Amino acid sequence: MRVAGVVLAAGRSSRMGENKLLLPVGGESLVRRAVRAAIEAGLDPVLAVLGHDAGHVRAELAGLACVAVPSPRYALGMNASLDAGIAAVPADASAAVVLLGDMPLVTPAMIGALLERHRASPGAPVSSRYGAVPAPPALYPRALFPELRGGEGDGRGREVLRAHASEVVWVDWPGSALEDVDEPADLERARKGEGR
Repeated sequence: MRVAGVVLAAGRSSRMGENKLLLPVGGESLVRRAVRAAIEAGLDPVLAVLGHDAGHVRAELAGLACVAVPSPRYALGMNASLDAGIAAVPADASAAVVLLGDMPLVTPAMIGALLERHRASPGAPVSSRYGAVPAPPALYPRALFPELRGGEGDGRGREVLRAHASEVVWVDWPGSALEDVDEPADLERARKGEGR
């Protein structure tokens, strides 16, 4: 079964003060690292949703087997970019894994674990959980795509998982594997954690 990857990489990085997706962790920019992990995990196609500074982000992805998807409403929040990404998932994909471009500790093996659970329970949403904290990557079966579409702001993916809490299959990771980069201190922690 074909599972697409949707990498959300459209945000403005307002707390970082510069485009965080272009900053390096482990010798590779955050966005390139996220997209490469999705490709190496076998997601097909991998859709990189771009908005702010799209030209530079697209250039950073040169040579990777991914499809750039514009998010014209990216300034309205992550939900608008999620909408654009889910709309671009091909009709023959049974599900989509949603990843964030600023979570550098997510590995191909972590994404692969979601795919294994999906194969065992094809109709269920599958989400990562770090200690007690649910966070991406998360896999949504096609039946849930309409619930991921539309709107503004942030948190739609989390809301959909909450609405289907009794169906969610969890994949557990240590709390130390959860690192999203919003501020300079986060970037330093991610660079240290990358070596673990």
